[in-house]
Amino acid sequence: MKYCRETIAVAQRILIELLRRRRSLIFWSIFPISVLILNGLIIAERAKISMDAAFNYAAPATLVGAALFFSCLGGSVATVVSEREQQTLKRLFISPLSGTSYFLGIFLAHSCIGIGQTLLVYTIAAFWGATFNGSIFLGLTIILISIISYVGLGFILGTQLARRTEDVNSLVAAFGVPLLILGGAFIPASLFPKTLINLANYNPIYHAIKALVAVSSQGNELEDITSHFWFLTGFAAIMVVGGWLSYQRMLMVERRL
Repeated sequence: MKYCRETIAVAQRILIELLRRRRSLIFWSIFPISVLILNGLIIAERAKISMDAAFNYAAPATLVGAALFFSCLGGSVATVVSEREQQTLKRLFISPLSGTSYFLGIFLAHSCIGIGQTLLVYTIAAFWGATFNGSIFLGLTIILISIISYVGLGFILGTQLARRTEDVNSLVAAFGVPLLILGGAFIPASLFPKTLINLANYNPIYHAIKALVAVSSQGNELEDITSHFWFLTGFAAIMVVGGWLSYQRMLMVERRL
């Protein structure tokens, strides 16, 4: 119960701060909506398909490929860096709050943000006629695993490579934009040459998009997306372990400063 209360308290504090910075909240809403609409309109025009079919593909690709990437990965990097700059971590050492609760609290906060963006993206897509054709439980599982992957990677980048708030944008852009393009977030992977397809097979964003598109728009089951699902699950597990170890290393460094 102690860890549960502390985790909720940390997540609540982060979400309250986000609500106070309303401009950030507005921008995190505008971004997925604009990318979704652009993707849907472009796919409908270039593929010569109906709007509902175009948005059936655009919604999952936009969600796990773009919206969750910037909010969960970029957001977790920004949170870790800002907490270091504001000396929050040093206050953690003299408080009864455990490091585990702090780690889980940041994950829970960004999971809430990701769920909010999921509802937003699919609500807008439904306006254009899109429907979720597969298992909702399987779809939510893929989304949750994607969030875990992004937050874990965000911890690794935020604790090891970013030192100031100014580093966040350049860090996310350097690692993120090439992965997003190669994952098929903005350009369907079906248009890639064979060389890029081979590279994309090592990209977790590619597997997340392929898995969620297959479930959401085509109604596929787990046995139809086994390779994508287990690659994403394995990557998420590695990111959680890596994020936790990176976080512990950062605490050791902060204690010496």
